[in-house]
Amino acid sequence: MKTLLLPMLAVVTGLSACAGGGPDVMRSDRSQMTLATQGPDTGLRDVRPVLMAQYDVTETRIAVPGSLNVSEANMFYPVADIVWRGEPMGNRHAQVAAIFREAMDRGTGTMTSGRRVVVDVEVTRFHSVTEKTRYTVGGTHSMRFTLTVRDAQTGAVIDGPRVVAADARAAGGKQAVAEELAGRTQRVVVVERLADAIRSELSARVTDPMLLSRAQTQLSVVTLR
Repeated sequence: MKTLLLPMLAVVTGLSACAGGGPDVMRSDRSQMTLATQGPDTGLRDVRPVLMAQYDVTETRIAVPGSLNVSEANMFYPVADIVWRGEPMGNRHAQVAAIFREAMDRGTGTMTSGRRVVVDVEVTRFHSVTEKTRYTVGGTHSMRFTLTVRDAQTGAVIDGPRVVAADARAAGGKQAVAEELAGRTQRVVVVERLADAIRSELSARVTDPMLLSRAQTQLSVVTLR
């Protein structure tokens, strides 16, 4: 029995030696493990980027060149720069300009801090869906514009010119009819998308300071525990 107990005692002693510093070291190891493998529980998952306006937008200038060709053909995909059926037939260039004016004003309306700028927007494509497409398969509101940001005082170019793509899904069939009845017209959809696009293009992605502070506090507690 003594012969058997001696090796067992040696094993137990060796395990105790591996523990080294005892409970304090175990807590330290646990803290490191928590940081490495349990990051979501520290609150870091709550730290997410948010949009913050970079400029004080004093003016937005909209251009819809007359050189953009228009199609009124009721086919699945007419080849043209401007295809728009969300309003009664009329001056499509003027209608597109009014859409961009409303969207740009909405998207930049709260941008009142930072460097004072003038924003130039030139439409290069506004290809929505025809009646045939809208009431069957649906498609895409394909919208492109060139964006240039200038210093309001000197006129110097700060950003651009660069092309911005702002596509939006165009409902089709029964869904299109349901959206129309609910007041979500094609015009509502494209204005909403363009407003979001300009807001994003003129904003920086930053970390929410309140969430960052909370995450740092939780991280410190975990590290010291």
